[in-house]
Amino acid sequence: MENEERVLVQLQNEEGESLGAPIDLPLDITPEKLQTICNALQKNEELLPYAFYIHNLELTGCLREALQDGKSTHSTEKVLDIICQPQAVFRVRAVTRCTSSIPGHSEAVIAVSFSPDGRQLASGSGDTTVRFWDVNTETPLHTCKGHSHWILCIAWASDGKKLASGCKNSQVCVWDASSGKQLGKTLCGHKMWITCLTWAPQHSDSQCRHLASASKDCTVRIWDVILGQCVRSLSGHTQSVTCVKWGGDGLLYTSSQDRTIKVWRAEDGILCRTLQGHAHWVNTLALSTDYAIRTGAFDPANSRVVPKGTAEELALKAKERYVSAKGSEPEMLVSGSDDFTMFLWKPNESKKPIAQMTGHQQLINEVLFSPDGRIIASASFDKSVKLWNGKTGKFIAALRGHVQAVYQIAWSADSRLLCSGSADSTLKVWDIGQRKLLVDLPGHADEVFSVDWSPDGERVASGGRDRVLKLWRR
Repeated sequence: MENEERVLVQLQNEEGESLGAPIDLPLDITPEKLQTICNALQKNEELLPYAFYIHNLELTGCLREALQDGKSTHSTEKVLDIICQPQAVFRVRAVTRCTSSIPGHSEAVIAVSFSPDGRQLASGSGDTTVRFWDVNTETPLHTCKGHSHWILCIAWASDGKKLASGCKNSQVCVWDASSGKQLGKTLCGHKMWITCLTWAPQHSDSQCRHLASASKDCTVRIWDVILGQCVRSLSGHTQSVTCVKWGGDGLLYTSSQDRTIKVWRAEDGILCRTLQGHAHWVNTLALSTDYAIRTGAFDPANSRVVPKGTAEELALKAKERYVSAKGSEPEMLVSGSDDFTMFLWKPNESKKPIAQMTGHQQLINEVLFSPDGRIIASASFDKSVKLWNGKTGKFIAALRGHVQAVYQIAWSADSRLLCSGSADSTLKVWDIGQRKLLVDLPGHADEVFSVDWSPDGERVASGGRDRVLKLWRR
């Protein structure tokens, strides 16, 4: 009888390395007790939260239930491998209600984005304006007029002081977030509309003066926003450039409708390598370090603390956060395409993909690494959001619930929750550990084009065809 009630367990870290010798444990052991054992084996001074996985499924109840639910009838004579994953020390609570529907834009809201510390919010619209909103009083703050066509993309500098916007008229403007006034002159040079904007990471550009813009004219331009000049133009793509990412190690990554991804050296614009494999337009890119680069010196774990200091001190803090997010491995890149597939790359090292990720039935609109880099989420026109292993590209789960195309997704800062916005006019919040729908958020009158979760975890913002900006809180 006793043999049936106990099992030999080998605890392993994410790399598959054993934590100590196998342990004989009772089948009624819970994740809480396993956490104590794991912390003791790791010799952690402070108790860290862990999640435990058996055959890629999270252990939520006692061990006996997990083994009964699982397809595998585990023999008590064999050693059972359990993977231990350290979790974020802080926890973000799910948003559950709409606290404000703020009118102001007179056309569809195409882009919404929180500043790196989550204390400011900006939106871009088809009415040619960029607007800043006060997230505490949930009221309009500044209306920025300077563009003459739809705003297609906006991007915050990681110091939180500047916002760039790109429009359908091929112009890029930079705005002062505190006053809403335009900084310098409009950046002109592209021949067709702007598809994507990205700033140089704070740790490599403490003044946040360099900005990259991608355009339908097949080029990427790097601007010095203080001088108001184009520093260099990267031409090599033969069709529209759809996305540009500025990595933490001095590389620029661009995707294009010519079916390729190109890797450039940012300092001199030299093409390092071309990544090929997709059979149709490449729509979207994501880096495993995106969240650390986006938030710069701001640490979501201490969300009440606003980082202070000189630009150089903040750049050092940002560097620490980037190095910690990257770990010992090089940056990973994931690409999503109109060919319904995704590829996972180590673009610093090789032009060969690590994995091809298939399963979506329609084109892929957005891909995003979780803030901890462990999971990739993809949003598709096939109405689903899919989750993949961030290291291997292996499929984990499909999140189904939307009844029309999913346009955009946003992670909570602790990597435990995901919010998706869809053409079905709803937002949905998903529990990643349980892989199920947590909260359904109806309220928009039409398609939801853009969604963002503030890095401090407090709120979600969404905008769409119904022209209102909605703020959601717990």
